[in-house]
Amino acid sequence: QVQLVESGGGLVQPGVSLRLPCAASGITFSVYAMTWYRQAPGKEREFVSAIISAGGSTSDADSVKGRFTISRDNAKNTVYLQMNSLKPEDTDVYYCNAHHDYVPRLNYWGQGTQVTVSS
Repeated sequence: QVQLVESGGGLVQPGVSLRLPCAASGITFSVYAMTWYRQAPGKEREFVSAIISAGGSTSDADSVKGRFTISRDNAKNTVYLQMNSLKPEDTDVYYCNAHHDYVPRLNYWGQGTQVTVSS
């Protein structure tokens, strides 16, 4: 059974940092590209950051460039989203996604973790 479990969310003040881990099980983690998305109530889910299966190459949304960093530890089957200088507009539910490098139908989502940035 495939599971992606996000954690690390919470209520924080503007300007602080959070790190969101997403732990994967039931998949061969090293052949999955990993992506973070976020979604606010009533809005479409939006891309945040992505990292290729081998690590190293990443892509970030313009809204988070320079503040958020995605990384992965294939030995721990975990992807991370380091979020610095958080802003109220970063308030969302954050989801991780696993997408197999070669089999498009192998695409999995976590349950999400709420991040609220408010003073």
